Amino acid sequence: MDQPSVDVIVPAKDAGETIRPALVAVTSQTYPFLGSVVVAASDPGTAAAARDCGAVVVDNPSGRTPAGLNLALARTTAEVIARVDAHSVIPPDYLARAVQILADTDADAVGGMQVPVGNTTWEKAIATAMSSRLGAGDARYRIGGKAGPADTVYLGVFLRSTLERLGGYDEHFDRNQDYELNQRIRDSGGTVWFDPGLMVAYRPRGSLGGLARQYFDYGRWKREFARRHPGSLRPRQLAPPLLVSGLSLAIVAGAWWPWAWLAVAAYLLVLVLFALSRLGSAGPSALLTPPALATMHSSWGLGFLLGRPSRGRTR
Repeated sequence: MDQPSVDVIVPAKDAGETIRPALVAVTSQTYPFLGSVVVAASDPGTAAAARDCGAVVVDNPSGRTPAGLNLALARTTAEVIARVDAHSVIPPDYLARAVQILADTDADAVGGMQVPVGNTTWEKAIATAMSSRLGAGDARYRIGGKAGPADTVYLGVFLRSTLERLGGYDEHFDRNQDYELNQRIRDSGGTVWFDPGLMVAYRPRGSLGGLARQYFDYGRWKREFARRHPGSLRPRQLAPPLLVSGLSLAIVAGAWWPWAWLAVAAYLLVLVLFALSRLGSAGPSALLTPPALATMHSSWGLGFLLGRPSRGRTR
């Protein structure tokens, strides 16, 4: 593969303020063969901001991310497709490096790390939680690791032929559609390649309420993913529902056997020790990581155990 053209697809909803830096980062790439930048916009404000940045805009009336990705994909023609988020900022050499990795590894998709970067105190605390092993387990796209084949990556740069062969994104999945696509790539014999040098800045949620809704959705859609792809769950994905179940049992048992409360105390102690260990690097916002981590764990776990995703349109 010798210097292929690259088109960029961006699903965007209520992103009139955040999409500008995302698109400026795309159009500032050092890669010389950048083609179209197609934004699937779900509201007028996002559409107007995208047009101001020179993007091609397609309407996505459903507002659903996988539908927007497929609508944008249908407007592209390049050999390589890069999926970018409206709340993310890719570095200047992102596309050049990704295209080179595709050529060097013969992979079907490449991607790297999500690097949470907060502005407010709560965003900084949540960013610290998300990028830690307590918040992400062994997910390389969150905590880093060696380059090589992976189960999933953040965002992704794909061979167009692979997306066409697999039928694009599965519109059944409101969440987890990236992981689901990467699962189908691997199931079909393809390779998803992780490279830690592909680091993408991401602005996390700015409140516990927003974080709880996000992670509850993650959990409930992961359960649906497991139903569609039996045997695909990783230990890190089973940890939150097991933690929620264990702590719930300890709380109930504590009414008759007070020693059971030690399990809850031990969990809280781990969160506090983590916060103290991050004070030097993260500053005072680290003191808010215990409620952030507890929200992530409990919401993901409850979503997995109790949530029932509404049925979207299947492929």
